Amino acid sequence: MNALDGIRILDLSRVLAGPWCTQTLADLGADVVKVERPPGPSHPGGDDTRGWGPPFLRGRDGDDTAEAAYYLGANRNKRSITCDIANPEGQALIREMVRHAQVFVENYKVGDMARYGLDYATLSAINPSLVYCSITGFGQTGPYKDRAGYDFAIQAMGGLMSVTGERDDLPGGGPQKVGVAVADLFTGLYATVAIQAALRHAERTGQGQHIDMALLDTQVAMLANLGANYLVRGKEDGKVPGRAGNAHANIVPYQVFEVAPDAAGQAQHIILAVGNDSQFAKFCEVAGHTELAMDERFARNQNRVRNRTVLVPLLEAILKKTTKADWLSALEAAKVPCGPINNLAEVFADQHVVSREMVQRWTHPLADTVDLVASPMKLSGTPVRSDLPPPLLGQHTGEVLADWLDASEARCSELRKRGAI
Repeated sequence: MNALDGIRILDLSRVLAGPWCTQTLADLGADVVKVERPPGPSHPGGDDTRGWGPPFLRGRDGDDTAEAAYYLGANRNKRSITCDIANPEGQALIREMVRHAQVFVENYKVGDMARYGLDYATLSAINPSLVYCSITGFGQTGPYKDRAGYDFAIQAMGGLMSVTGERDDLPGGGPQKVGVAVADLFTGLYATVAIQAALRHAERTGQGQHIDMALLDTQVAMLANLGANYLVRGKEDGKVPGRAGNAHANIVPYQVFEVAPDAAGQAQHIILAVGNDSQFAKFCEVAGHTELAMDERFARNQNRVRNRTVLVPLLEAILKKTTKADWLSALEAAKVPCGPINNLAEVFADQHVVSREMVQRWTHPLADTVDLVASPMKLSGTPVRSDLPPPLLGQHTGEVLADWLDASEARCSELRKRGAI
């Protein structure tokens, strides 16, 4: 049994924010039907990310398939149907399916769904309890609502790139995006939370609602403590948070430090994430410099922040004297937050990551097996699903129409002839 058993979701989203949301809901047990564009003379059909490679899934014959790793990473536990929503009969089919759905997710440009007769006003008239989630770059209102939204641009516009990367006065300084599409991913997760809240409301009242999710809104919310720093005092004091490399705006020492080189002479680094004064005292004890913890300039975090330009060079000199392995062993034993800087090969080989089963092996229609990152949600009573590998384009069209609409094969054949599916 899964937490969201019995919840049917029509997923008309593609790329990342929407699919990340619906993948999470699918993991929790919802029946997510991914509605994709049928192949045509000018388009291969389906979610664009199916072709966003290499890398592509290697098939049983050893050659690349048409399934990109990007797509596979955001679409497990779903069923795929093809339906042309530009076709009036395709639109009618979606409206028919809406009668049997609890959730509708789309990430089309503002106004597109109304052109197809699939907007919230139209669909809520058919199913008043429907939870309808729109995901766009800038939301359904405001001066930017008609703009296309892309994660990279949102990271820039939403301030994240202004606080990410090395300081401007150091080599390598300048604007830097995060290595993964965090605005998309966070928007997907916020949408997941909002949908579940709206479902709870619909269960209690019978009334659905329209959820308006915007990447820019999410990115602004993600500024977290830095946003608060500016609003609470920075605006008043004329101080705008900027790039600080791997340092933390409010905590010291909380950054990357170079340690002694390895046997081959290669530079090595660790992160030190001292979160309170007690941890700083423990670090100083391990480092053999207890005098630093008693120095009034450094004893309390607020003073370490004010005096970081004095303290950090002292710590850099101390840390370079000992190897990475020795530092990590001693600091971990003393319960001082620290860690290595792993590449992805090291991440997936890490004994703890392995023990937490964060890699999941699936059987795929085109390959014997494919390894994918697992869901991090571990529920004791209603564990996440692991029964449907990311679907092929239109793999479940007939199956879903039979399940949801009791559609016969003859009806499906007629819909195919008319170009609706």
